Amino acid sequence: MATYLDRILSDHRTSASEDDRSLEGLIDRARCAPPTRGFHLVLRGRAAGEPAVIAEVKRRSPSRGDIAADLDPAETAAQYSMGGAACLSVLTEVGYFGGSVDDLVAAREATSIPVLRKDFTVDARDVCDARIMGADAVLLIAAALDDDELADFHALALELGLDALVEVHDEAELERAMAVGARLVGVNQRDLTTFEVDSERAVRMAPLIPETATSVAESGIGGPRDAAALALAGYHAILVGESVVTAEDRADAIRALRGAGVGE
Repeated sequence: MATYLDRILSDHRTSASEDDRSLEGLIDRARCAPPTRGFHLVLRGRAAGEPAVIAEVKRRSPSRGDIAADLDPAETAAQYSMGGAACLSVLTEVGYFGGSVDDLVAAREATSIPVLRKDFTVDARDVCDARIMGADAVLLIAAALDDDELADFHALALELGLDALVEVHDEAELERAMAVGARLVGVNQRDLTTFEVDSERAVRMAPLIPETATSVAESGIGGPRDAAALALAGYHAILVGESVVTAEDRADAIRALRGAGVGE
């Protein structure tokens, strides 16, 4: 029986196989793109005891359906920035998450903070596209890539001036991330085969992440209590989607998350 991840990756790999654009041409275009904003540096420069918040522009998900289908990406990004978000994460995946490149462009133009392109990267062209559209970082999901793809896409991202957030779910995937030299590691608490959340996964994984890597906890972060636990576990940053995009006051929701780790 095909899982959510199987179906999503199958669709994306089919699209990639039909993409006849020149990779060399895309690399040349990406190299000429304006400078990035330093996604990784911003996360490492957070205040002591305060988790950096990566706030997500997210319209829907396969498991939950519509979350904020009619959001204005520029307004949402501005609200996040007003609340003190360190970075943005913008869904550009169309078929399952209702995102778009236009969402990323609008969100980035509305703020001065770095932006992660949140999508399923399965081809080198995807990495180039992230740079060309204006992203400052690209997501590489270890569970979606073989060892060669992970290494090649990670190296290409760095060559093009992008930061690469390598997403892992367990110790084996973490070892693969470190083998390619990942300096930005995300632990996703959502199982991508079932889309169920294990809210203790990030805390269990925290001691395994080398101190040389910047650590990001992803998914299942419902509010300040979760943020505080993750800050205490040692995470440099948290990536938060549904709880902030659905908040009545998005700026206040970000402020509450930022303050959760202070004094720990």
